[in-house]
Amino acid sequence: MTRNEYDPLLASTIMALATPELPQHFSRLVKHLTAFDNLIIIAYHGEQRPAVLYREYTDPVVYLPMDSQYLGGAYLLAPFYREHLRGGAEGIRRLMDVAPDHFRRTHYYKHYYQQTTLLDEIAVFARLTENVTLTACFGKDRSSGKPFNKREREAVEQYAATLSGLMKKHWQDYRPPDAMKAAPAPLEERLQEVLNQEHRIRLSPRQAEVALFILRGHSSLSISLHLGLSLQTVKVFRRQLYAKCSISSQAELFALLMPLFARLTAAE
Repeated sequence: MTRNEYDPLLASTIMALATPELPQHFSRLVKHLTAFDNLIIIAYHGEQRPAVLYREYTDPVVYLPMDSQYLGGAYLLAPFYREHLRGGAEGIRRLMDVAPDHFRRTHYYKHYYQQTTLLDEIAVFARLTENVTLTACFGKDRSSGKPFNKREREAVEQYAATLSGLMKKHWQDYRPPDAMKAAPAPLEERLQEVLNQEHRIRLSPRQAEVALFILRGHSSLSISLHLGLSLQTVKVFRRQLYAKCSISSQAELFALLMPLFARLTAAE
């Protein structure tokens, strides 16, 4: 896009700040940088359940599982949510660049992500406060049938600071609906509690931590690097976890734990 095309679009987006029309202007601005099939703007607040601020799509199938599955607990395994929790996330992230090494093998990917028909996602991150992160996620799905190419990714990256700044300015007074709630217990502790309540399975804190890493799509090697443990130690924790849960595979771990995720978010 030439500067003569970009400047009027940027000007109209700036004029729309603090008005209900801003998301549509923001969408048109990015669409002239790169073609996308869908857009969703999400506010992440600490470890509380996220809030959807805006969505648009070409194919409605892409967001059918959003309210029931993603907001119902699947977000706990989402790579962009994990980026928010890392703190200080700003600029552009591509989903597959931040996803764990075994992400495509996970229950989350096979039973949630694939049914959305999403092929690729790029997100603009904007940090509002220490606990609140906005993400504008631009997706490619079966509507176009192909991921973002290098030129499209570079076009968005070139204007990352501008796009992030627009989001920060427009939503500068945003306060999550549950802002006054106390922060929930760490996810590992909630998982330990729910597993004990539902199945009388008592995991150690480290075993619960390893279980969540597996669910997110980390290999044993990746887990060892993240936790600063030897690969052999991680394998021991993994065997202990499987033994306590009376399972023998990742698929069985997913089947056991995923239905509990709605309880983990309800506990918030």
